Amino acid sequence: MEHFPRIFIGATRKSSGKTMVSIGLLAALTERGLHVQPFKKGPDYIDPRWLSMAAGRDCHNLDFHIMGRERILSNFFRYAGGADLSLIEGNMGLFDGQDMQGSDCGAALAALLAAPIVLVVDCLGMARGIVPLIMGHLAFPGGERIAGLILNNVGTARQEGKIVQALQHYCPVPILGVLPRDTAVGIEERHLGLEPAGEREGVAERIQAISRLVASRVDLPAIMQLARQAEPLSPVTPAPSLPAPRAAPLQVAYVTDQAFHFYYPENLQALRERGIELLPFSLLQGESLPDVAGLYIGGGFPEMFMDALSANQHLFTRLRQQIADGLPVYAECGGLMVLAEQLHWEGQSAALVGGLPIEIRMGKRPQGYGYMVVEGAQKGLWPAFGQRIACHEFHYSGVSRCGEGVEFAYRVVRGHGIDGERDGLLYRNIFASYAHIHTDGAPGWADFLRRFWQR
Repeated sequence: MEHFPRIFIGATRKSSGKTMVSIGLLAALTERGLHVQPFKKGPDYIDPRWLSMAAGRDCHNLDFHIMGRERILSNFFRYAGGADLSLIEGNMGLFDGQDMQGSDCGAALAALLAAPIVLVVDCLGMARGIVPLIMGHLAFPGGERIAGLILNNVGTARQEGKIVQALQHYCPVPILGVLPRDTAVGIEERHLGLEPAGEREGVAERIQAISRLVASRVDLPAIMQLARQAEPLSPVTPAPSLPAPRAAPLQVAYVTDQAFHFYYPENLQALRERGIELLPFSLLQGESLPDVAGLYIGGGFPEMFMDALSANQHLFTRLRQQIADGLPVYAECGGLMVLAEQLHWEGQSAALVGGLPIEIRMGKRPQGYGYMVVEGAQKGLWPAFGQRIACHEFHYSGVSRCGEGVEFAYRVVRGHGIDGERDGLLYRNIFASYAHIHTDGAPGWADFLRRFWQR
């Protein structure tokens, strides 16, 4: 049995401020010299990037659908070891999930990790009525782990007084902090969630402002004491890292800039463990692709930068020729979009790379959003014919035109993909899909990419 100080940050519903609270706690405790390890429940790229920047170390995802219970525990022990505190941020409301019995909700993850729960409550428009809301959470299965409250979005001192008085009278759980309504430290939301960290200037200053607010209004020593009271856990042995390959490293460029930055750290590590040297490259500022064996374009928001991307036709012309000459390209979601000939959004159109004979149109509603299961549809490719892979998708775009010569790597078992039935566009030496793959749910993925780029 080992002791891993830890807390789970949950909320009564989504958009209650749990990410802001998590950012503030991570940054404030890190500034005080503590080694704080962030985790994020569910498949997500945006919140983990904020949490990583606040803590100064990679945030790791924990997800029942993609990883399963054993892999969640294995990853938690791998990355939590040696930390003064591990902070696990939930998603949606504490009891929200796919399973009606709650086996995949935030409370279930807190129970699996035996983590005390700090419940963030949005107090907008509430007073004494907040008591039955919280008491209902305490009484619901899994709510017994709620050990502290942080009240967020409190408008006035008068409202705060009413809420605190009512909770102290009726509720057995202590109030650990009260955060005022403060638009100066808020993080904007848009179609796929929070605005990504790094798209604009001033992210470090925003994190510092959140840190100061949380440090001034939340009892940090009480948070640490709560984390240290978590029950001891029996560690699961993490999966061993692969030995360093004997073959010469294979150099692959991966696109990382303001428009493309959706990469799971475990995926990048899995590729490095297979001898792949990843060279960062920008489609926004880059002038020419370095001499590499292949290209990896992750997800992101190309639609937010469509004019800047389209203006880089000098690069796109050269890249299109390199692809025609045989450069293998693997792309996910935003990467698929930028490989198209045209992107259409809000009455505007932009010419993109043109490596795929397709056009993309942005919609006002999600085309594919949430968990996904794909099955191999091609013999001799990955995944193997009939092999199922748990993954996810988040896209408002869709393929509005698909030219000749395109095949599909996946049959969609759950989700939408390209057309509700298929995903994984195969065209010449391009493999592009809407499916976001996490190596922990995709046996053979990293080995396949080594072969794909090496051919």
